[in-house]
Amino acid sequence: MTQTPVVEPLLPVPASIEAAASADQTEYIFEPDAEALLSRLVPMYLETSIFRALLESQASELGARMTAMDSATKNAKDMIAGLTLQYNRARQAAITKELMEIIGGAEALKE
Repeated sequence: MTQTPVVEPLLPVPASIEAAASADQTEYIFEPDAEALLSRLVPMYLETSIFRALLESQASELGARMTAMDSATKNAKDMIAGLTLQYNRARQAAITKELMEIIGGAEALKE
């Protein structure tokens, strides 16, 4: 999983709809007037953009945590498998040693 930070400028938002409208040569009629509309929409736009950035940040953090926990789980499973193999080898060596001692003792009694 990779994360790429992105810079998105929030401001400047076009100061007036007339400036944006003149760029595409289309005339719009606003009710209420364009300035009243902008005075309400710009704060909503900024609030929504910042909230979206916060949500993306939180999702990114949770994704990183999930990846880290997945990696830790995999490492723990590998460690358990290795330790189990080591334990089984030590146990088998102890059993073999005991059998050799028993067989050696039985051979000594035969003589």
